[in-house]
Amino acid sequence: MSTKMLIKNALNVKQTAIDTVDMIDDAVIISVHATKGAQNRCGICGRKARHYDNGRGFRTWRTNDFGTHQAYLKAESPRVCCEKHGVVTAQVPWARHGSHFTYDFEQTVAWLSLNASRKTVSQMMRVSWNTVGPIISRIKEAIDPGPENRFDHLRRIGIDETSYKKGHKYITVVVDHDTGKAVWVCKGHGKTILAQFFKCLTKEQREMIQLVSADGAKWIKACVEEFCPNAERCVDPFHVITWAMESLDTVRREAWHDAKAPKEKRKRGRPPKGSPPYDHTASEIKGARYALGKAPEHLTENQQVKLTMVAKSDPRLYRGYLLKEKLRFLFQLEGEEMTAELDSWIKWAQHCRIPAFVELQRKIRRHYDAIIATVKYHLSNARIEAINNKIKLSIRMAYGFRNIDNLLDMIMLRCSDLTVLLPWEAK
Repeated sequence: MSTKMLIKNALNVKQTAIDTVDMIDDAVIISVHATKGAQNRCGICGRKARHYDNGRGFRTWRTNDFGTHQAYLKAESPRVCCEKHGVVTAQVPWARHGSHFTYDFEQTVAWLSLNASRKTVSQMMRVSWNTVGPIISRIKEAIDPGPENRFDHLRRIGIDETSYKKGHKYITVVVDHDTGKAVWVCKGHGKTILAQFFKCLTKEQREMIQLVSADGAKWIKACVEEFCPNAERCVDPFHVITWAMESLDTVRREAWHDAKAPKEKRKRGRPPKGSPPYDHTASEIKGARYALGKAPEHLTENQQVKLTMVAKSDPRLYRGYLLKEKLRFLFQLEGEEMTAELDSWIKWAQHCRIPAFVELQRKIRRHYDAIIATVKYHLSNARIEAINNKIKLSIRMAYGFRNIDNLLDMIMLRCSDLTVLLPWEAK
């Protein structure tokens, strides 16, 4: 095998002829040119076009390193006149239009980006920190030419939002429960953003959606009722229990403030003999937060003691705890038994004389049908929360994304049905 053929096979390029190989400033420069069939093609659409001029002369494209040495392909970069796109740079068979890197180099960078931090990738591949993001976007566009195909056969979807930067900056994520993969992500949250997803679907695709899981956000409910009136909405059980925990914590803080109310100021020094003991109720209630939040079967011995103290010292707070526990227990029931117990819980909360839980039962009433559907179909937001964790991990691994579009492309590469292969796997 000749040296040129050996280098061509090592570069994994087609329709390419090797001219010369030189070593300049510790870098391998390989002069190449496209074969006759690959010349004079539009860089955008790839169609044959009329030669326009020689462009700006020679260009270089970074390829995978040769051992410890950086390697570059060097070739002329003429321009052609395409009937559709006008005057553009001619297509080359070893790199994408507008890129300064070969196909294999970008494929390697994209694969590494899914398995290492962007800082590690930039050090290993010896590219700029800001270069990795655009490469991810080009790879995503190349392997996902028809993202609308992902909307076919959607039956059960989950909708949620997650933050991606400090402050109130969010991404809206839609997941297919049947595959466990993300099907759509977009910057922002709210009814206007989510409406963009439903507008991407055809009328038939919207009618095929049967179940939608989400939290109790009003904008999600409004979009589902507008675009998918035949779909049943399910409220994630975790969020329902979170509502109860927030109401219980409100009651706990009120009980703590009542117990901490100003009393007769205790004098300094040892109290006189026969004086009443110091009241530690306020500190005990303050320290009972975790005991009130945990399930009874998971309580430690010390937490059980604190819960007993709460039952004796503040019956109102303990009644809120029992309301929270019964609501949690409801999601373990099924069928008519669950419906009857939920009606009983609503009646109890309505007359419990605890404002926080009276307001909670009103919220439960508003989502009554969604809660019943959640228990009936056993659908939760567990899959989408797992996707959110992957998104958080991607952001941490990258030490933050400066470009939101690059972040969205990274999310689709990591969390959707797309697969990024190494160059030798893609052969």
